[in-house]
Amino acid sequence: MSSPASAPPAPNNLKRIVAASLIGTTIEWYDFFLYGSAAALVFNKLFFPDSDPLVGTLLSFLTYAVGFAARPLGALVFGHYGDRLGRKKLLVLSLLMMGGATFAIGLLPTHATIGTAAPVLLTVLRLVQGFALGGEWGGAVLLVSEHGDARRRGFWASWPQTGAPAGQLLATGVLSLLTALLSDSAFNSWGWRIPFLLSGVLVMVGLWIRLSVDESPVFKQALAQAETRKAEAEPMPLVAVLRHHWRDVLIAMGARMAENISYYVITAFILVYATTAADLSKQTALNAVLIASAVHFAVIPAWGALSDRIGRRPVYLLGAAGVGLWMFPFFMLIDSGDFGSLLLAVTVGLVLHGAMYAPQAAFFSEMFATRMRYSGASIGAQFASVAAGAPAPLIATALLSEYDSSTPISLYVIASVLLTLVAVGVAKETRHRDLAEPMASPGEAEEASAAPRKQGARSV
Repeated sequence: MSSPASAPPAPNNLKRIVAASLIGTTIEWYDFFLYGSAAALVFNKLFFPDSDPLVGTLLSFLTYAVGFAARPLGALVFGHYGDRLGRKKLLVLSLLMMGGATFAIGLLPTHATIGTAAPVLLTVLRLVQGFALGGEWGGAVLLVSEHGDARRRGFWASWPQTGAPAGQLLATGVLSLLTALLSDSAFNSWGWRIPFLLSGVLVMVGLWIRLSVDESPVFKQALAQAETRKAEAEPMPLVAVLRHHWRDVLIAMGARMAENISYYVITAFILVYATTAADLSKQTALNAVLIASAVHFAVIPAWGALSDRIGRRPVYLLGAAGVGLWMFPFFMLIDSGDFGSLLLAVTVGLVLHGAMYAPQAAFFSEMFATRMRYSGASIGAQFASVAAGAPAPLIATALLSEYDSSTPISLYVIASVLLTLVAVGVAKETRHRDLAEPMASPGEAEEASAAPRKQGARSV
């Protein structure tokens, strides 16, 4: 029998919650991806002009990587307070921090105005972006997972995941429109600021929607139970995660390796490879990523729904194996040098990536107990991003430079796939888990064995 907290919510309420999470994650990813595009287009000239063009670009991309370094810290802090205070409060804070930092970048004086203080301030604001994003993901997927109908949790929880391709679509679309409408001098002078300032408007919309939704009923139930036993010392969420769920954290990190590395190779490194090795224009490569991202957005909920029918692990394993098998054809198609082949390579790659990314939200949520779920899911996801997504474009570029071949890059992605196949392969299927029920992890099982499990007793 379902617990009250796990009973399906009213359809309209659930849709509003999904919309709040989706719009928030879209805005956050828009801000994050916008920085990456601007780093490639103008930041090297505006904030690092004393360097030669190549060094300036590398320095610009280093500030981009700083955002990844801050994400684990955001996961720790937001996870701790999200498990103590609630998902909704922290999601509002993450949106304000991300939007505020992005808006401030749009107002930032350049090197020509304030000298070396400009790149320092840019780096600080990038750190704030990464910190906010590290706390955003866990809260967004948990808010939906803990509200949603357990029978369709994979489908509903996959919608916040579509925020990544939606944010990339929005960021790339706005930049493409501006570069088409403005001259190079106008864009470099003031036009680049418009997409960053636009974030302020988007945040106001997202904030209005997020403030209108309710806190997770599963979390409220767990908080109420914790209040009834105040005399008991409740460990910090991070301590509880490391004590009871360290295996699940490692599984989540392993599961993220192929998903994260393949995504940044397919969407970011492709801009380098297509323009250098395949002699295609940057606009052609951007157009391919733009179209493929739209397909990516559409297939993620479909993969999420499939995970409700056959399980999280089968869908995840299918996506990981598919990406590994696709890597050699992926580069062969790009090497052909025509747009159709490039589009096919990127689209198939992102469709297969979606099979990992879609069930990930529900899968990671179902691994952890309620009062440590924000911490556990965020730590597993964001710590992996430092080793996976952050260096992936740099490693791929270095391999291409060293060997002048795509083969080492394919092998690099395939190695990450093997790690993911092992991690997901040893994980337990979580599809039927009631998020309001006690966990059955080894550590908690030992603690719970002495307590009566009947008469409605529950632990969180």
